[in-house]
Amino acid sequence: MPCCDALCQYDTNKLVRIQSVRLGSLKWSLNAAILLFICILMLWNRKYQEFDLVVSSVTSKVKGVAQAHLPGDGDVVWDEVDYSGPWQDKNSFFVATNVIVTKDQKQGKCPQVPLKGRYCHSDKDCEKGAWDQQKHGIQTGSCVKFDILKKTCEVSAWCPIEKRTSPPRPAVLAAAENFTVLIKNNIRFPAFNFIRRNILPQMNDAYLRSCHRGNDSLCPIFRLGDIVREAGEKFSEMAIEGGVIGIQIKWDCNLDRLMQRCLPTYSFRRLDEKESNRTLYPGLNFRFAKYSMVNGVEERILYKVFGIRFDVMVFGQTTILIDWLIGTSCYSADVGQNYSEKKVEAIRDSTKCILCVSYIDESNLRLVKRSHKKSLQDIRAMSLQQRMQEDSGYLKAIICLLQPDVDTNQDSQPLDRKVDSTSNPCPPSWCVCKCCAPSSVPQEQLCCRHSEGVCITSSPLFERLVLCRSLLEAVLLYKDPLSPSGGHFNATDLRHCAYRQYISWRFGVAPKDTHPAIPSCCVWRIRVEYPSPDGQYGGFRPALMASMQACADSDM
Repeated sequence: MPCCDALCQYDTNKLVRIQSVRLGSLKWSLNAAILLFICILMLWNRKYQEFDLVVSSVTSKVKGVAQAHLPGDGDVVWDEVDYSGPWQDKNSFFVATNVIVTKDQKQGKCPQVPLKGRYCHSDKDCEKGAWDQQKHGIQTGSCVKFDILKKTCEVSAWCPIEKRTSPPRPAVLAAAENFTVLIKNNIRFPAFNFIRRNILPQMNDAYLRSCHRGNDSLCPIFRLGDIVREAGEKFSEMAIEGGVIGIQIKWDCNLDRLMQRCLPTYSFRRLDEKESNRTLYPGLNFRFAKYSMVNGVEERILYKVFGIRFDVMVFGQTTILIDWLIGTSCYSADVGQNYSEKKVEAIRDSTKCILCVSYIDESNLRLVKRSHKKSLQDIRAMSLQQRMQEDSGYLKAIICLLQPDVDTNQDSQPLDRKVDSTSNPCPPSWCVCKCCAPSSVPQEQLCCRHSEGVCITSSPLFERLVLCRSLLEAVLLYKDPLSPSGGHFNATDLRHCAYRQYISWRFGVAPKDTHPAIPSCCVWRIRVEYPSPDGQYGGFRPALMASMQACADSDM
């Protein structure tokens, strides 16, 4: 049967503890090194923080004046209205750097500029009404002279047609390299309600007039030539055909109180393809016109503008110490407890009800789990706990008893009824004191004793602490000195107060999240003394018992 023996075996690991200073020091040194490494990684990567992404808006203002020499016009001054005015978009701005000017255009008919060697020899080569994207007008169907040797199709267009196709070299507005731009960036981190702008609070008008990126990386005013240079380009070359430059503003903020920092960093890069031989339409250009009336005829000046568009892109995130550190030793116990109470809502498990039982013949309290089938008297205890200090209600009751003017026998028989203190002739099977009343509810099947003996209700102290009417009235008045009853309480108030007196006397301060259970004999005795007018009682209700205990802990 070797196989059966092997199946019935169970293997477990054995731990050997070696008392050695050298090995112990090595163990804790390794643990400390691993913990230090983990902490360094957390601090380096800021994994202990909570993140939020940035919401941003950008505005810009370009400043500068340049003098450009235009064929046929001589030297012309261009200011910010000419080279940047209407061509700004959301989070971007445009600066003109080169231009082709075609003057004195009027509506009429003129020969088409030949494109890629397309010429005509007769009118048959020109289709009337034809048009394509490469032509400047609509063909009339005639083949006319373009110059002395060549003919092209005649078109209806703004004449004369723009003849130059390649931009001037060097760029006409190369002086735009010295223009400056003020970038205003406002950011917000919604999760933390944090607002900041790149023009910092300490920056005044005098600072903005004199700051320079060469000696201050936070300066929000940039020279266009410096932007293109930091993007790895030459302004004189890029200005010929134009292009697109990205201005990246990165906000990497830390909102921790001890390490608060939220400053922008700027970087630049070219976004378009700069090589003419790698792209079909390199650079960036567009056309616009200025119109006028000359001798009653509308004329215009056509400008083909080449320039650089600057796209401002904002990236950012913020971090702040996550709130689990508030619950650790980094904060005081009071702060941690207050935060925990505000943040965490404690909900008890309704399916798990722990009852607290106090027997007169045992010094410890029993904690048992409530059962809907088994008698509470017969349930095995989950654990035993020592009684806590006596609560204030019990001590006040003892002081009241020691007063010489208190007659403990006076009014001990409320409602003029005499109490029969004899035992029950037919006690239930779970009762050992012979004074309990039968009950069909398992939670109410509890005796005052665990082994046979005298019932606690026969004790003179039970009469004085639990049933004495004058004492109960004094306790109720202590709770509510301005009671409208004027010291005359009904049987229901006295009965509930007697329950609380018993809990305060026998349980003291019951363990947290437990419900003290009053023995059946004591409940029956209290109900005989202070009966309900209609003979109806609520029975065992843990929530009610818990509120009674809280009342006993604070008010009695």
